Amino acid sequence: MKAPRRHASALETISVTVEDDAVPLFEQALATVCTTVGIFEADDTQCVWRIEGVKDVGYGEDELERALTLARLMTGVDADLTRQQTEAEGWLARTYEAFPQQDVGQRFSIRGTHLDRSHSRARMTITLDAGIAFGSGEHGSTRGCLRALEDVAYRKPQRILDMGCGSGILAMAAAKLLHRPVLAVDIEPWSVRVAASNARLNGIGPLLTCRLGNGWQTPQVRADAPYDLVFANILARPLCKMARSLAANLAPGGTVILAGLLNSQAQMVLSAHRRQGLVLERRYREGDWTTLVLRRRHG
Repeated sequence: MKAPRRHASALETISVTVEDDAVPLFEQALATVCTTVGIFEADDTQCVWRIEGVKDVGYGEDELERALTLARLMTGVDADLTRQQTEAEGWLARTYEAFPQQDVGQRFSIRGTHLDRSHSRARMTITLDAGIAFGSGEHGSTRGCLRALEDVAYRKPQRILDMGCGSGILAMAAAKLLHRPVLAVDIEPWSVRVAASNARLNGIGPLLTCRLGNGWQTPQVRADAPYDLVFANILARPLCKMARSLAANLAPGGTVILAGLLNSQAQMVLSAHRRQGLVLERRYREGDWTTLVLRRRHG
């Protein structure tokens, strides 16, 4: 398997500035080509955000343009892309500084490979390469999902799916906590490679099956259904469109953890899934982000 791509000698920082409703789609657009993406307040109203990412100069220009065009069409926001040359020397050191240990909930600790290996026995450690650590546990959506996983673990789900796995952090957390195999699927080839690499790094490679696929159309996703636990940390509008397929592939009594949605989008996503017969059990808020836990009734 090809090793995950790291930074090259010439880097640039690209950014867009948008209002909060447009954040998820533009964040996803930059994440298609950037090794790291951050979201920062652009003013003190907390309604306008600057989304910026670091990428190799010249890398993925066509893919980036397609992703930005789609984000503009879906949001109606004609956000301009800005570029700034970034010195490669010292960039990784700055990345390390921005990726300290993340303690999430009562059980999990997310650590970069640049930190020493000592850790508390009271927490379950997930190690990520800080040089490619998107999905590092800092984002409110990731933190909400990990907290939700802690609370539903007592059900001991047998069949687990991480839809839109990204770095694989949620799939790895579930595999470590529940000692069960997890199917991790993403539409982005680089994410699939990184998730598989992270699984090996954490010594749980055999428990994770990482597949490239297009959501519920992925052959192995259909073959392994129905699921007792599904993570879907994606975006609000795709979650709404996938609600029917999700409900159809969730086992009776099965649980789904939905994330990647701003607080203002939570009701829209919840309504779409309630129409499919799913019942809200709990919601978590981490800053501007909401995580929903829903369940399919028995029978």
